[in-house]
Amino acid sequence: MTIYETIKAAISVKQAAEHYGLKINRNGMACCPFHHDRHPSLKLNDDYFFCFGCGAKGDVIDFVARLFNLTSYESAQKLAADFGLDPKPPTAAAMVKPKRPYIRQFREDEMMCFRVLTDYLHLLEDWKMRYAPKTPDDTLDDRFVEACQMFDHIEYLADILTVGGLEERVAVVDELMKDGKITFLKDYTARKKKEVAHHGEEPENA
Repeated sequence: MTIYETIKAAISVKQAAEHYGLKINRNGMACCPFHHDRHPSLKLNDDYFFCFGCGAKGDVIDFVARLFNLTSYESAQKLAADFGLDPKPPTAAAMVKPKRPYIRQFREDEMMCFRVLTDYLHLLEDWKMRYAPKTPDDTLDDRFVEACQMFDHIEYLADILTVGGLEERVAVVDELMKDGKITFLKDYTARKKKEVAHHGEEPENA
């Protein structure tokens, strides 16, 4: 069994897409990451993907290769590393069996961490523009200060979860899951977004 056959037997396109941050609806549709897609036009099945907007299509290896601008071999290697698989196993079954429970839990935790970080990044981006001082003499808004202080660090953590090695990603996820940090950040971001949605403008002392 080749590395390509091994990867395709062990990892579905849906699993890979969710692992790398795509939000898939009940119909197996998601916003396509390969073009500016405001409404879900990417169909994801277990064995293949197809975009009704830009025409992108292929299997799980094609998907990751296109997503990260990799060759097919590099894509297979990345999938093997990210899903904790040995790229040269005798069989796919033997490959995924030893660490399956841990890998499944890690993938779930990693996906949650990535989504929370991404949501917080979007909030910081909005704050950085919306509350930027208009003149040098303006008093700095706390939200603008928070955006300036936190954006680079949060973006760095999100980048590690996107393209980092397995050990780096495990370290980041472990740190974020410790003491409920990621849960606090999730609730904090949701609360701030809800304030904006309900009031249009957050209270000064929010």
